[in-house]
Amino acid sequence: MIANDLIMFTHVVEAGSLTAAADRLGLPKATVSRRLTGLENALGERLLQRSTRRLSLTEFGQHMLAHAQRLRDASDAANALAQYRQTAPQGVLRASFPPEFHELHLTEVLTRYAQRYPQVRLVLDLSPRRVDLQAERFDLAVRAASRLPDDSSLVARQIIRMYHGLYASPHYLALHGWPQQPTDLLAHTGLALVTSAGELQPWRLTHLHNSDNSAAMPPWEGLPQQVHSANSVGLQQALAAQAMGVVGLSERFAQPLVEEGVLARVLPDWQLPPTVLWCVTPGRDLLPQRTTAFIEVLKEVLG
Repeated sequence: MIANDLIMFTHVVEAGSLTAAADRLGLPKATVSRRLTGLENALGERLLQRSTRRLSLTEFGQHMLAHAQRLRDASDAANALAQYRQTAPQGVLRASFPPEFHELHLTEVLTRYAQRYPQVRLVLDLSPRRVDLQAERFDLAVRAASRLPDDSSLVARQIIRMYHGLYASPHYLALHGWPQQPTDLLAHTGLALVTSAGELQPWRLTHLHNSDNSAAMPPWEGLPQQVHSANSVGLQQALAAQAMGVVGLSERFAQPLVEEGVLARVLPDWQLPPTVLWCVTPGRDLLPQRTTAFIEVLKEVLG
């Protein structure tokens, strides 16, 4: 409180009267007078000689004014910095991403962000591990999952929902035939993902035109008898392009390759479970502007 009252003291001196200072500060005159008296009592000496016509500094007040002005300057500088940071993101942004950054168009996200906010330095972690945002002091993490585990210390924002299907190269399909129904996949070669537990992730297919009527086609779950496995979607996609087998990919990831004739959709009436892309931040009320700005760019590019 003494610091605030010292700053108020500088306004009183500059204004030349309690009334003018009260108007400048937007406070009742009685409040200014009471706080000034309290400040003098706390310091043990008078700062001002007051009369009905004017105020004059005491010797002690003259010495104290220099300290109070430096305090006010520091306060103004801190407020200016806070306001500047609210309008101009800067500092270091620490962010964690899944390793398959091509699917997230991460290069475009980072390029656009860096061009727009050149005063932010990016520190990026690309790995399949789930980082501890608070313990490792990350500003945000991008995670792909149908749902996230409950954690009251984090806030998760949904960025986009990605839909998935099966794909293979036209050359592979010319050699091995086009599956007409999910059970036909058993005779093909599959490119399967390995979960974090080291297990093969099965394909869970649902029909796109299913309805609530009795004619709805039941879902199918399984994998081909011949499987090549890896924990990298990018590697799986590259192998599929080389006619190594059938792969599950997001439609966003696969569409450019389909347009180029590198891949073709297999069983187009069936889809794999969708994945939600989340942006996770530490659960605090006020995020740094560099973080909120990055989330907006992420939405721009992926949305």
